[in-house]
Amino acid sequence: MWAFLSARLRMWLILAVGAPLLGWLLGKVGDAIEKRRGPTTLTRVLQKGRDWLASRARGPLSARRAAETAGPRDPGVPAR
Repeated sequence: MWAFLSARLRMWLILAVGAPLLGWLLGKVGDAIEKRRGPTTLTRVLQKGRDWLASRARGPLSARRAAETAGPRDPGVPAR
């Protein structure tokens, strides 16, 4: 069945479903190792990989982003 899907649809499926699942798995493995042995370079790399994938994931399994606040980005600038 995979062969009958277009290349664009296959790429969307990989990015929309596969990337969030991989990020979740990296986080779970990193948390389990950190719980057992404490923070190490490996756990930091796994958690950074989770955060990197979560920030780039889109689609039904991606983390929901907070809506941007209305107002100036610099609090020192008065609103109009």
